[in-house]
Amino acid sequence: MKIAKEKVALFHYTLKNDAGEVLDSSEGESPMAYLHGEHNIVEGLENALEGKQAGDKFNVVVEPVEGYGEYDESLVQPVPKEQFGDHPVEVGNQFHADTAIGPRIVTVVAIDDEEDQVVIDANHSLAGENLHFSVEVVEVREATKEELDHGHVHGPGGHVH
Repeated sequence: MKIAKEKVALFHYTLKNDAGEVLDSSEGESPMAYLHGEHNIVEGLENALEGKQAGDKFNVVVEPVEGYGEYDESLVQPVPKEQFGDHPVEVGNQFHADTAIGPRIVTVVAIDDEEDQVVIDANHSLAGENLHFSVEVVEVREATKEELDHGHVHGPGGHVH
């Protein structure tokens, strides 16, 4: 069976950056499972998996436009420190925030004590990066009705309700 819309695919992967550093991997873990065609993974990887079947191994480089997007300087901005309330704020902290473009995880990149402001970055941590994937397809199966209704995989490697 080949990976196609409304099929569930399970695969192992290693993700590296341009410098060859491993950013993420399923090695030693269960394979990742996703419902093809539902945008559960980055677009470029989903496109590369189309038509593959169990046993296929391949490498693909996903450019930012089909990964986590280009780095957007406008998503780096100062906010009043008071918006963090009693939460301790340090460079590198991450917070969930409601933004003009929807909920985002923002990262504190600087603190300006003189202005009493915190500079946050709402870009994904991999925005602007080429994503180098090494992939091995482990299994392809039919999606269940419940998975199709919910738009994601259930059970091992997927979502549990």
